[in-house]
Amino acid sequence: MLDIEKIRKDFPILEREVNGKKLIYLDSAATSQRPAQVIDAVDDFYRNRNANVARGLHRLSEDATLSYEGVRDKIRSFINAEDCSEIIFTKNSTEAINIIMRGFGEKFIKKGDRIVTSELEHHSNFVPWQVLAKKKKAVFEVARITADGSIDEHDLEKKITGARIVAVSAASNVTGAIPNVRKISKIAHDNGAVCVVDGAQYVPSFPTDVRRMGCDFLVFSGHKMLAPFGVGVLYGRAELLESMDPFLYGSEMIRKVTLKASQWSDLPSRFESGTPDVGSVAGFGAAIDYISKIGFEDIRSHEEGLTRYALEALGRIDGLRVLGPTDPRKRASLVSFTLGDIHPHDVAALLDEDGIAVRSGHHCAMPLHDALGISASTRASFYIYNTKAEIDSLEASLGRAIKVFK
Repeated sequence: MLDIEKIRKDFPILEREVNGKKLIYLDSAATSQRPAQVIDAVDDFYRNRNANVARGLHRLSEDATLSYEGVRDKIRSFINAEDCSEIIFTKNSTEAINIIMRGFGEKFIKKGDRIVTSELEHHSNFVPWQVLAKKKKAVFEVARITADGSIDEHDLEKKITGARIVAVSAASNVTGAIPNVRKISKIAHDNGAVCVVDGAQYVPSFPTDVRRMGCDFLVFSGHKMLAPFGVGVLYGRAELLESMDPFLYGSEMIRKVTLKASQWSDLPSRFESGTPDVGSVAGFGAAIDYISKIGFEDIRSHEEGLTRYALEALGRIDGLRVLGPTDPRKRASLVSFTLGDIHPHDVAALLDEDGIAVRSGHHCAMPLHDALGISASTRASFYIYNTKAEIDSLEASLGRAIKVFK
């Protein structure tokens, strides 16, 4: 069981007041807050090891490179990848998916090939494949969702037949639904397709084993799991990464340049052109240490308890419609909802008056909202530092919002 009060003391921002009230941060699905250990790791890098990586023989550069590559190995272990060469540092999940689309999709997808995704997806795992299909004159298939906001697995399996790429989220950022990625990966492989998994909402809260998951590519962002902005991860099976063309050219991804041609570096440098955000990577390493010390069993137990409590609390509010599965065991730790005819932006603005931070809008998932028959929703999301008392405050503040708009 988590010692929440001890954990909360590690997060300086939770001491902040908003509109004269103690901050209640319920927007971790957009970005998590950072513990002092992560902030200190970034500070320590710039105070003691600030230098470019892999380009210098002096001591600072060597220290920076050791730190940078050490975090790569932590990530390899964290997701049980086979080798560090399969771990590519990116800015975020969006960039990682675009690297796959450009490097694998543009090279191997041909006219008439099938690319499959679902209505559940964040735009970052939808639009790149839509654009690729138009560019290559491929067939773009979108699996439907069920009434509870989960992927319709029967429809997905039917559409995977003959596909070349299958792209799905491991957890929805709107409904919280958790697709069976292991099953989807197997179906994709049985049909000769590669499976791309958007793990941005999944990796921060669930133990992730890419070999057990069976995916060919996995992407996730550091900023959703206690790390700084500006660093994400692309995992890819080595043989696929070796077959891909780089997305960006120049700097460290170069092995040799002549007037007539250039040669690319080995993995993972081939996909890491330009100077990386080494300080943020150092913070990412500290974030992984922090999460690993707590352990996913306790993290998931805490989040599931908060989600169950939130579903019960919001279920008591007249006119409130919760999106997604009703079983907290089948959803990530977030609850999106509509509140009668009150626009989600108005809901969020009123909650902010009470110091409560939530997200409102389409959450970069317009096709999903269209499928649900709404234009926008309000989302409260939880992580290791949230409490049931904060959900009580959310319930009370929503009650006030209803009275304001009567």
